[in-house]
Amino acid sequence: MEGRPTLRAQWLGKHLRDLRDAARLKLTDAAEHIQRDSATVSRFERGLTPPRTPDVLELLNLYGVDDPVLRDGLEDLSREIWRKGWWDGYKQHMAVQIIDAAWLESRTERLRDFSTLVLPGLLQTPEYAEAIMRAADPDTPEERVQSRIEFRMRRQQVLTQDEPLPYRSILDEATVHRAVGGAEVMRAQLQHLLDASDHPNVTIRVLPFATGAPASPEGAFALFTMAEPFSDVAQINTEGGAIYLETPEAERFDEAYTRLEQEALSAEDSRAFIKSRMEQLE
Repeated sequence: MEGRPTLRAQWLGKHLRDLRDAARLKLTDAAEHIQRDSATVSRFERGLTPPRTPDVLELLNLYGVDDPVLRDGLEDLSREIWRKGWWDGYKQHMAVQIIDAAWLESRTERLRDFSTLVLPGLLQTPEYAEAIMRAADPDTPEERVQSRIEFRMRRQQVLTQDEPLPYRSILDEATVHRAVGGAEVMRAQLQHLLDASDHPNVTIRVLPFATGAPASPEGAFALFTMAEPFSDVAQINTEGGAIYLETPEAERFDEAYTRLEQEALSAEDSRAFIKSRMEQLE
């Protein structure tokens, strides 16, 4: 696997490194056990070269890992790194961090996010998404724009699949007021929010300006609740791409989200707020 390491590969490598350290073993010990050189094992641990499943299982044996949840989780992850997902067909036009987000959405048990400038990708219409993309980079080739829109719409299927993802989204009032793409596009987008909130697994709430300073002055973020043996993850988007933080670093975002929920309008009042904004755009 070439290029920037995926989050999956980094996770597996970090777990293997931590387990080796806990077993008080050196790189040379691990390399000798699986009949590879130390540089290869180092690349495993840094996520640069994801190991194959047999190597992972042998390393777990060497490290004395007998917890079935941990063993099964890491074995499954080692297979998943090499398994093709639907997102792999979009690698040509997507940054690896965006691919990571799609993978996380497919694996998480619950997703919560807070949006400040634009609506979250899982709730965008194609027209709204296109307006955002073209505003960010007017010179993006048409093929790339359409591929990114298609990718974003494909991600949204986690909300309507047979076992839909539980999703809670808090929208800063600015995201509802900003007429992205013009009045017609924004009206359709707001209607889409109302339609999405009809699904029992989706909760959309608005954080009004009247609450004052938000509990997350740093801006937007997302929280992924992961199944064992993996820790929960916070995602923060920056100009340089997405940053992923695991527990315990992610805990402060969980605390911030709790405070945001205390300040946001109820789901019912949020629907009324969105309807009122739609009337203003007529």
